[in-house]
Amino acid sequence: MSADPIDHVIDLLKKNAVGQAGFSLEERRAAMDAMAEAFGGPQGVDREKSELAGRPAQVFKPEGSDPEHVLLYFHGGGYVMGSPDSHANLTARLAVTADAKVVSFDYRLAPENPFPAAVEDGVAAYRALLGQGVAPAKLAVGGDSAGGGLTFATLIKARGEGLPMPAAAIGLSPWTDLTGNSATYKSRAAADPMIEPGAIVETAKEYLGTAQASDPLASPLFADLAGLPPTLIQVGDAEVLLDDSREFEKRARAAGVDCNLEVWDRMIHVWQAFFPMLPEGDEAIERIAAYLKLRWRQEATAQAI
Repeated sequence: MSADPIDHVIDLLKKNAVGQAGFSLEERRAAMDAMAEAFGGPQGVDREKSELAGRPAQVFKPEGSDPEHVLLYFHGGGYVMGSPDSHANLTARLAVTADAKVVSFDYRLAPENPFPAAVEDGVAAYRALLGQGVAPAKLAVGGDSAGGGLTFATLIKARGEGLPMPAAAIGLSPWTDLTGNSATYKSRAAADPMIEPGAIVETAKEYLGTAQASDPLASPLFADLAGLPPTLIQVGDAEVLLDDSREFEKRARAAGVDCNLEVWDRMIHVWQAFFPMLPEGDEAIERIAAYLKLRWRQEATAQAI
């Protein structure tokens, strides 16, 4: 086995059922939870089970503090699996590093609740935080994989409903195109240990139900992106969803969005979640935290003028 940490992570993932074809949904859900449990419990945070917009949520705050800034977080899992529990280590690390309150939201999953249930829940959660008095200038929205796509879909729908935009949006390997037609579905298939192209196409069908993959709220890549907040996207060079980020960044910039894309060499899908064993995971989280702090500081300065 290679001594390189990323190779060790890849070896582990090749033995896991999360993104592979031939496994039932129940097996994939269990595999995602098992991956999270392998890292133990989240460290350095106060963790509270809560409710937001009628749905379960978990709130992570740096131990002993009550930060004024809030990150609304949507977990990944192809819209069919995952939960605040499966992503607890990642959201806790984000809370500590960004010195923020991270609200990890448990939106409804498909196929029990197909599109647009997740988007409706995302907007309801965002609206609820605003209703609680969280100022948009102190708020950010983010997520990984499907949660990254949900981040953009939520903000697109919220914009259409006249809600103010947050200070920032964050996408970790976001799934922005559910058509499955991007070139990296082929060019990165052998390199990606987590997502098998055939499996993710089937997952998209489970989520979409009777909807079209090109619906802008299912595939934000095809939406009018004008007016979205400043955005940071991180994606690995060794993942099937690479083009989901590259094409989204191009279209966002063309629409006037301040969109920052980081493509990380040799990194895989949502490598940030493997920070306990992967130095690049911790480094990426540090960069996300720095970006959030910068955006919140800039918004505070703008409000003071």
